Amino acid sequence: MPGMAAKVVITERQQQVLQTMAFSRNCPQGLAHRAEIILLAFEGLTNEESAQKLRCERHGVGIWRTRWQKAFPRLTVIECVEKPPALRDAIEEVLGDLPRAGCGGTFTAAQIAQIIAVACEPPEKSGRPVTHWTPRELTDEVIPRGIVASISVRHVGRFLKGGGPSAAQEPVLAQRESEGCGRLRAARAGGV
Repeated sequence: MPGMAAKVVITERQQQVLQTMAFSRNCPQGLAHRAEIILLAFEGLTNEESAQKLRCERHGVGIWRTRWQKAFPRLTVIECVEKPPALRDAIEEVLGDLPRAGCGGTFTAAQIAQIIAVACEPPEKSGRPVTHWTPRELTDEVIPRGIVASISVRHVGRFLKGGGPSAAQEPVLAQRESEGCGRLRAARAGGV
């Protein structure tokens, strides 16, 4: 049996802001949907009735009602003390997504910097019989050095391509010019 739904109370100004959000074409869809949940709750609909009307989960409706109920005193103070735009900002904050932790990075910034530093060394210095680093050669070099316990060739390739964890359009390593006598040109603008 479902529990007791959080009672939703809103002021006239809050209702105007919520209605504007719910029926605006410029408001993000998630915010508009949550504004509708609060408006329906204020009209007296149950969580289940609101969920059926909005085609969403009853549990989600309850979460937003509870969040609104907890934020109502703060919203009322903002409404009385601040200028009108502050109320809309506060309502957007209440109905907005909470920050998510996400998955932490696998490699530290120091490890990434060390991998790139190895890539900037001549391969001959490491006893490699190649003229330039490939992701495979670099992977085979950084693991024995103890920089990382394990890393995929593809991940190393991403570091070389972008100089960090995100992909870039230009490679980081210096490349030989097709026409010069061994002169190097920097892959990035402003190079030698």
